[in-house]
Amino acid sequence: MKFTKMQGIGNDYVYVNCFEETVENPSEMAVKVSNRNFGIGSDGLILIKPSGIADCRMDMYNLDGSRSAMCGNGIRCVGKYVYDHGIVDKTEIDVETAAGIKHLSLHVKDGKVETVTVDMGKPVCTSEIGESITVCGREYFYTGISMGNPHAVVFMDDVKNLEMEAVGPYFEVHEKFPDRTNTEFVEVKDRKHVSMRVWERGSGETLACGTGACAVAVSCVLNGKTEPEVEVALLGGTLSIRWDREKDTVYMTGPATEVFHGEIEL
Repeated sequence: MKFTKMQGIGNDYVYVNCFEETVENPSEMAVKVSNRNFGIGSDGLILIKPSGIADCRMDMYNLDGSRSAMCGNGIRCVGKYVYDHGIVDKTEIDVETAAGIKHLSLHVKDGKVETVTVDMGKPVCTSEIGESITVCGREYFYTGISMGNPHAVVFMDDVKNLEMEAVGPYFEVHEKFPDRTNTEFVEVKDRKHVSMRVWERGSGETLACGTGACAVAVSCVLNGKTEPEVEVALLGGTLSIRWDREKDTVYMTGPATEVFHGEIEL
């Protein structure tokens, strides 16, 4: 099977062009290719497929084989792939996902896509603002935001020294989240800059999460902590997030990078 390894600020996936390839068991394949010792190494598997209602379709699987509806960093790389590899010949495209159709604006430099702006759609608040939750005997306060997948945003004073492995897994499977959740731990720097770390359901701590950054920006506004446009610094890099309150739409801009391509025996 031919594949391409791509990453968006460190959130890396194995991409398969299903205009040309067929993947029979994507959940099993995701586990195999994601293994960083015995596979290719990634946060999961993304299949780029034909679509009857958009320019292409993105199907996403986490490294444990579970399915996700949407990935902000992943979809930017999809946009880069389909343009750079000649599947589309325009810079405004639509991508079908399990979370609906997403519109992408591709920013091209020297014939290749460098950055992508994604219309991430309407955020949905899924909890009280600053709702209480007890994890490992400690009380936290979170704001639940769905960006097509669930997020719990927790504000704290110091994310750098957070013992992620000690809390992240327990947030993910807490009884408040029957479908499990992604959890973002956020430190506000000023009205236009925040830092975050993320524990992704099915993947553990990752260097970046695009939908998570969007959820963070929305939660920051709802909690009165930042302006509607904010720079979100993640372990792998920075994303620019803007929540258009009038349209109730979140826009994410960030880079997309092709790392390498190759073939793997199934």
